[in-house]
Amino acid sequence: MSKQKYYVYILANKSGSTYVGVTNDIERRVWEHRQGAIEGFTRKYKIDLLMYYEEFDYIEDAIRREKQIKGWSKDKKRALIETLNPRWVDLAEDWFA
Repeated sequence: MSKQKYYVYILANKSGSTYVGVTNDIERRVWEHRQGAIEGFTRKYKIDLLMYYEEFDYIEDAIRREKQIKGWSKDKKRALIETLNPRWVDLAEDWFA
């Protein structure tokens, strides 16, 4: 049996607005954002491109990290994304063929 994983993720839209979230199923969650299935900010501003994510073994660690990143300035979030994704490509572009 594989151990449950948890993810902190950052989505963006084409204008560069970002959203930070946490989930235990990153593929499902990104798909939900892309379908507009989640009411609120991401649906209103079409924020559905996966720019960054981190994996955790414990939900408490993931939630702590999510809160930390959410407290950051826009520039600091952008810098974090660019550490792993400097060209801002959609990391999930091939997930839903």
